Amino acid sequence: MTKYNEITCKTACNKITSFLPYGWDLNIYRGCGHHCKYCFALYSHKYMNSSDFFDEIFVKTNIAESLEKQLRSKSWKREVINLGGVTDSYQPAEEKYKLMPEVLKVLIKYKTPVTISTKSKLILRDYDLIDELSKVTSVNIACTITTVNETVRELIEPNTATSAEKFNVLKEFAKTNASIGLHSMPVIPHLTDSFYNISALFSKSQECGVNYIITDLLNLRGQTRIVFFEFIKNKLPHLYNKISSLYKTSFVDKSYRDNFKQMAKKLKIQYPLKNKKRIFMHEEYVSSPEQLSLF
Repeated sequence: MTKYNEITCKTACNKITSFLPYGWDLNIYRGCGHHCKYCFALYSHKYMNSSDFFDEIFVKTNIAESLEKQLRSKSWKREVINLGGVTDSYQPAEEKYKLMPEVLKVLIKYKTPVTISTKSKLILRDYDLIDELSKVTSVNIACTITTVNETVRELIEPNTATSAEKFNVLKEFAKTNASIGLHSMPVIPHLTDSFYNISALFSKSQECGVNYIITDLLNLRGQTRIVFFEFIKNKLPHLYNKISSLYKTSFVDKSYRDNFKQMAKKLKIQYPLKNKKRIFMHEEYVSSPEQLSLF
């Protein structure tokens, strides 16, 4: 059973320095109820005593008030804010707490550009607010979709929306002024990396009017590696040796990575995306040697 801890925050947005096309991160929740077996954000709980990232959720109940205080400051430069860089703003806790509508109202008031990535169809609840925001500033909406195989999705990310529901989210927001993206990540070797699966993701993205696709191979750092391989050993033992042989380090074997990158490039050509202003993503955007092209 999920435990909710209500807390307050001093600062809504945290400054980040990285290769990413935004300078600030806002997370309403710490911890996430999606239970993704590949979750990269497990590190964010490592310093919190006796907390479970998936089943103990910390809720920043004053997030909207804190955000307004920050945005009305004379020092605020209206830079791009990433909503939910560590945990999904539309995870199951949001159905209970309904904090995003108040956050969006503040963003509209101060005409602040944002990018929102989610694995939930709950974002459609706030369609009108996001549509309004997209009329006064730059907005990017992205869905993380890893597979078109629902049996696989239920295994690796059990509490997320179905892939069909996520594609519907993209299709609906493509009707707004927002730019729309598919985050096809992480790609898991021997599980979601088939040509059929990746090409289906590209094809469906094209149909939905998506403006860019980010594809990224699975990284296994720290606690993520432990949780992921425990899952594989228990649920998909026939894949354990195959996958572990590719991950001598946190990153997948280079030859595998290079081969996958070539396949992704071919699919980019095969499925050209809608020509709409890319607000946050460049035509070809490469994040790091360990990650693949962001299309």
